[in-house]
Amino acid sequence: MKSIAQQLVVSLAIVLTASVNICPAAEMAKETNQVSAPKPEVDVAAIDRQRILKAADAALKKEPVTITKFVAKLSEGGPNDFYSNGDYWWPDPTKSNGLPYLKRDGESNPENFSQHRMVIKELRDSVAALGAAYKLTGDDRYVTKAVKFLRVFFLDAKTRMNPSLTYAQAIPGVSPGRGIGIIDALHLIEVPRAIEAMQKSPAFPPEALAGLRQWFHELAEWMVISKNGREEAVASNNHAVAYYLQLAVYAEFTSDEEKLAKCRHEFKEVFVPKQMAPDGGFPRELARTKPYGYSIFQLDNMVTLCQVLSTPADNLWKFEMPDGRNIHKAVEFMYPYLEDKSKWTHKPDIQAWDGWPSRQPSLLFAGLAFDESRYTGLWKKMSPDPTEPEVQRNIAITQPLLWVK
Repeated sequence: MKSIAQQLVVSLAIVLTASVNICPAAEMAKETNQVSAPKPEVDVAAIDRQRILKAADAALKKEPVTITKFVAKLSEGGPNDFYSNGDYWWPDPTKSNGLPYLKRDGESNPENFSQHRMVIKELRDSVAALGAAYKLTGDDRYVTKAVKFLRVFFLDAKTRMNPSLTYAQAIPGVSPGRGIGIIDALHLIEVPRAIEAMQKSPAFPPEALAGLRQWFHELAEWMVISKNGREEAVASNNHAVAYYLQLAVYAEFTSDEEKLAKCRHEFKEVFVPKQMAPDGGFPRELARTKPYGYSIFQLDNMVTLCQVLSTPADNLWKFEMPDGRNIHKAVEFMYPYLEDKSKWTHKPDIQAWDGWPSRQPSLLFAGLAFDESRYTGLWKKMSPDPTEPEVQRNIAITQPLLWVK
């Protein structure tokens, strides 16, 4: 019979053995509970495949577009110069000629000249779809057609658009064109991404690629040195963000590191500290007559800046102010209202309220950057092709496949 002391030794050994066997498992379980949710799986190519091919096949049947087909009678520029009118400006009803126009903020005048805007949108829609289709299939038919669109719009002397926006958002009787009009060409940002997707195809002539890089270089230079460009660069709201998003994409396409550095500087030194509130909202957009749509537009463009400009050495996704303001907080601010618009605590938009939201690129890009399945899950549920013209005009990205890495 074992002594009491011997029994105590055996019991202690059993306890220690059990501890050795159990503790690692317990620690593993504890560590498992601390692991964040798995990275969101988003196969954009699979999700959008049929949508892309349908749009690209439609583009194969279209004729190339050009702004020279639509003469702007009130423009002080030539036939190759882009022209548009300010959205919210209307004829003075007390004047026989309606001049000078008067502003009605948030109310777009349907009689304004908008044909050149529509041409840019149509060009973008077709070229982006063709570029995405080539990325999916490797079929050179899509590249051959895209090059035809690109030659007519950017390269052919008679039909090309001049690489400037001097006469954009003119106000009859007030101004021949304003810096604020640079935003009218925001849809062009998807064209360089489509070109990059197709540029290695044998169907993409090297001289055409060189000419396109030169065109976007000249536009970026005009944006930096022109009076209109300098004015837009210092706007205190979404216009400056849209300006620098355009400049960032064109600088990336033309390998202009100086301009890219300037864009990163503006994001960190101006946009986050001066346009974003501590809660992640954008007060200047919330103060407008269309606060919901403007807030979505601003968030999309801020997030896309992170998508374009972030590098391992300068990751804008991780940039944070001392008070905690960062791009993640901005997405968190809007997420509940994108998920359920009825929760919106501000006044509804006076125009296109029913058209928002659509499948916002901010949710996809931020969801992938932050490993946040809530964002990507909501993105998957949303309609990818809005039918409301005002919403279409304010979403610059139609083919996210061209933007994901």
